[in-house]
Amino acid sequence: MALFDYLCQLYARFLPLRQRLIKLIVKNTIFRFTFFTINSIFARNHLLLFFDFEAKSLENITVNVSSPRISVPVIALSLYAIASGYLMSMIPLMLPHYGLESSLASWLASAFYAGLLLGALVVEPFVNRVGHRIAFVWCLVALMLTIIALPAMHIAEVWLVARFIAGAAVAGVFVVVESWLMHGDEKGRAKRLGIYMAALYGGTALGQLGIGYLGVSGGVPFIAIITLLLIASTVLIYGDSDQPSTQHSSSLSLKQVFKLNHAALLGCAVSGLTLGAIYGLMPIELELRGINHTDLGSLMALVVLGGMAVQPMVPWLSKFMGRTLLMAMFCLLGSAAIAMTLLQSGIMMLAASLFVLGMATFALYPIAINLGCDKLDENYIVSATQVMLFSYSIGSVSGPLIADWFMQRSQGLMGYLLVALLTTCLYMLMASMKTKRQWVAGE
Repeated sequence: MALFDYLCQLYARFLPLRQRLIKLIVKNTIFRFTFFTINSIFARNHLLLFFDFEAKSLENITVNVSSPRISVPVIALSLYAIASGYLMSMIPLMLPHYGLESSLASWLASAFYAGLLLGALVVEPFVNRVGHRIAFVWCLVALMLTIIALPAMHIAEVWLVARFIAGAAVAGVFVVVESWLMHGDEKGRAKRLGIYMAALYGGTALGQLGIGYLGVSGGVPFIAIITLLLIASTVLIYGDSDQPSTQHSSSLSLKQVFKLNHAALLGCAVSGLTLGAIYGLMPIELELRGINHTDLGSLMALVVLGGMAVQPMVPWLSKFMGRTLLMAMFCLLGSAAIAMTLLQSGIMMLAASLFVLGMATFALYPIAINLGCDKLDENYIVSATQVMLFSYSIGSVSGPLIADWFMQRSQGLMGYLLVALLTTCLYMLMASMKTKRQWVAGE
């Protein structure tokens, strides 16, 4: 309770509310969250024990998911993305302020994505047990605790563990939201994924601007990030929205996993290889080029805005060409953008190239996951998104470490991204030419 009172006093200093009112709001939120969690875990078992017939009847009742209401998870995701975008770009820059080596940045990024990898493996039973809404809130709570640990303990090992746990929590967020939005009619999946990506990348882009406005030192950045995550949790607890039924979710067998589209799995992995390096090391790459923190935040925002801008184009382009070929096209586009940064060094050219690079790299994941879930039974959606996130996580863990090797040499981060995208482009072109079916829309 001492910690609870301290947090209320801290927020009372920054918010124009009375301390008693803050306590009332927080206690009410905690009560509702605890009640919904316990109810989601035990309610179904209780019904099966005492009202077996009624429970079976209830299980047969299905909600119309042809046009699910997705405003609550999208709003919560947007708030999370703003906080996460600010935090991800802030961590590499704030290390010297806490007496930590800048070389720790790549290891922190890899620790985060290693947690993402582990979370992708274990989160499915948790989501099926408590439901999408409560699982989302618990993941945000775990993430907040890891963020509080960073300014509290200036020890490299503690930061590595905190980022690892944060990665596992973020894996839960991604699996929950992606499987939430992938349920429903297949025709609307591309549109819902576009909304998901726009919310994620738009929020991340806004978060980058916090570097210039709030800075990277002191307690204000952490207070801002925690506040955003608390608001996101409140939206999930109080918001009214449909959520998928998890009672009939099934897991993919190992044989079924290997039968998933290989281009989709590789697309997710390459998305992790590139985005993991961009999030973890691009701020350092730009700083080495002599970019000040205000312009650095704007340039990072341009990368994410490029990713946001391309999302409406992906469903439209999918109507005219196969998804495998579409991934090849975006990889080629990203390679061209990187080549421009290597040939010319002006800041305007750098800004334009980073915007196009963002379009290319951020387009891969939604195309790949849509391809992987194509014609898949809805019972396997949660499991399939878990597999796709697992592939993404493998790339995300490896990306910063491999990119760090390039940064120790003359090629830099851009050289690493060029190699990754060009290689993927060649593979996707060969995969799309295997059969004529893969050239047509939706294949």
